[in-house]
Amino acid sequence: MKQRNHTFDFLCGICIIRMICLHTITFCGHKNEEWWTDIMAWSFFFMCFFFFKAGYFNKTVSGNSRTYILDKAKRLLIPYAVWGTIGFIIFAAFIPFELKRYHHTVEPMDISHLWKTSSFWGNEPVWFLMSFFAAYVLVHLIKKIHIVKPISVFQSVVILSCPLISYWLWTQGNPLPLSLSNVFMGVFFFNLGRTWHWIIDRMGRGSTIAISLLLITAFVCLNIVWHGEYVMSTNRFTGEPLAAFFNTVIILLGLSGLLIKLPLPRVPLINYVGQHSMVYFVAHYPIIQFYRFTHISFGYSMYGRWDDVIILLVFVFTICTLLVPHVERVTWLSGRLKAKPKPEQKPIITASSEQHSPEPASKA
Repeated sequence: MKQRNHTFDFLCGICIIRMICLHTITFCGHKNEEWWTDIMAWSFFFMCFFFFKAGYFNKTVSGNSRTYILDKAKRLLIPYAVWGTIGFIIFAAFIPFELKRYHHTVEPMDISHLWKTSSFWGNEPVWFLMSFFAAYVLVHLIKKIHIVKPISVFQSVVILSCPLISYWLWTQGNPLPLSLSNVFMGVFFFNLGRTWHWIIDRMGRGSTIAISLLLITAFVCLNIVWHGEYVMSTNRFTGEPLAAFFNTVIILLGLSGLLIKLPLPRVPLINYVGQHSMVYFVAHYPIIQFYRFTHISFGYSMYGRWDDVIILLVFVFTICTLLVPHVERVTWLSGRLKAKPKPEQKPIITASSEQHSPEPASKA
């Protein structure tokens, strides 16, 4: 077997750890502290990385549309609905306690939330699974375009126009339902990952490392003097929109190219989280909400408390780690489809083998 390259596991792990820390720190009231905003300003590209990674490893987006879409639905939409429902059950279970103590719910329950966003009350991050599914489907449909020749050139024009569509939708207030305005940016980064894989497979190790270092250096310099951020969850640009897009592109290419070609050794904790990122992603928010609402129901506030940040992080990572082997065994929880056993091939018996083999054909 080919030795596993730990680069993407490491980057996935960093992204998941960053996300869990973000949600924990937000609920504990430290989101706007200067040191944390600096971290976010230098790591804003990580959600785009998931689309980039999917494209990098994807072998084909063609084939029968019905089969393709059903496969992606099983892997993404079923866990989306299940974990969204789990989060909502936890959220709803504490409403009577909130009403009894505060005479209103802690979080407003606007009915427009149902069609405006693809988030669930109690598990908001699952928006990603809906957007991920929609991006896969759109990538597949673009691949199916046969109305213009040369097809590959037309498809490239469509893909390159996706960031412009995403930006335009943002200027219009992101009108698409279920927060799907971000899908076009996801399609672009998916194809960027596929293209980058094709390029570095044809470049030498030294050339890839040199180009990657150049891209990383450019990102560091540009992010200081020409800063912008893209928030995938809300399809929102802050600062300089062009800078947000360009800097995201060059850091994804540079960071992945460098770490792939070094290669990166396995970092046990971070790589484990990255390898099992789905479980940490879907399960962490309901756990945070359970901890939060339990405290709120008893009139205890976590706001401004660093001890709760530490306790909550230990609590979340411990529970998620314990859940990994159990969740990954269940398709509708993890999205991992069980591999179908390959049918046994019957030996081909030739005339010569019948003449010379001392064993019966059934034992051949």
